[in-house]
Amino acid sequence: MDGEFEKSDWIPVGRLRRVRGRRGELTAEIYSSRSGRAEALTQVVLEAHGRQRDSTIEELWFHNGTPVFKFAGIDTISDAEPWEGADILVGPEQRQSLEEGEYSHADLIGCALLDEATGNLLGTVAGLEEFGGPSLLKVTAESGRDLLIPFARSICRQIDVAAKVIRVVLPEGLTEL
Repeated sequence: MDGEFEKSDWIPVGRLRRVRGRRGELTAEIYSSRSGRAEALTQVVLEAHGRQRDSTIEELWFHNGTPVFKFAGIDTISDAEPWEGADILVGPEQRQSLEEGEYSHADLIGCALLDEATGNLLGTVAGLEEFGGPSLLKVTAESGRDLLIPFARSICRQIDVAAKVIRVVLPEGLTEL
């Protein structure tokens, strides 16, 4: 059922990628390093292209390590295609508690990246990328150019998600890559 909801307390925990199979299944990326996160999801909201959909997860399985979701009411390839690229949102009751030094993607997105030495604004965190090593902050610089900054303690020295600020010490030449 498409509809509006109060999303201020809802956070993204993943993103649907592409249709897989004939029954409307969709592959996904889950934003968690903890095992079992995908399996813990039951009721979610899908959000894509300005549309939202309350969704119940009917089935979940893994194909080559990638979660594959089957949602109630999305039963064909045609039903699933509009939801490719959709954010998977959960309400406060499904949000996992984080340990000291852990941050959710939702907490980091929108943070200003400041050079620790000069205080200059380097850009704003637009997302996180995972390529098998440390996570990379996808930062939109003031020039509009995207930068990938390793999310590592040696670089990200002070993280204040309440103030939406990350103070960094960048290796020389990193912004020129």
